[in-house]
Amino acid sequence: MPFCNKCGASMSEDDKFCPECGTPVGAGNTTSTSQTQAAPKSQDTGSIGWAVLGFLLPVVGLILWLVWRDEQPKNAHMAGVGALAAVIFSVVFVILIVVVMIGIAATVDSSLLPFI
Repeated sequence: MPFCNKCGASMSEDDKFCPECGTPVGAGNTTSTSQTQAAPKSQDTGSIGWAVLGFLLPVVGLILWLVWRDEQPKNAHMAGVGALAAVIFSVVFVILIVVVMIGIAATVDSSLLPFI
């Protein structure tokens, strides 16, 4: 089965244009799997979108990191970074809330405590 040299999409033998990018099939424009190692499986771009997804849904980021760390290392890294950033942010936020609550409790007049 031939593949487009421009985008890597699989094509049938009868195609005159690539079904994905529209590149015309000409002499030397397609290669078969016997000539190349393998067709590109997916785009491993390491997009910032995976980090955002990992930050907003840390469990999903962790799962994506576990599943993709061998096949798509860049995407897995970004999803893992987003999940790690979310966990660190959450821990810092909880510590900040505890410190603020302790500060508020220290300023409350002790004579008002029986009424609170």
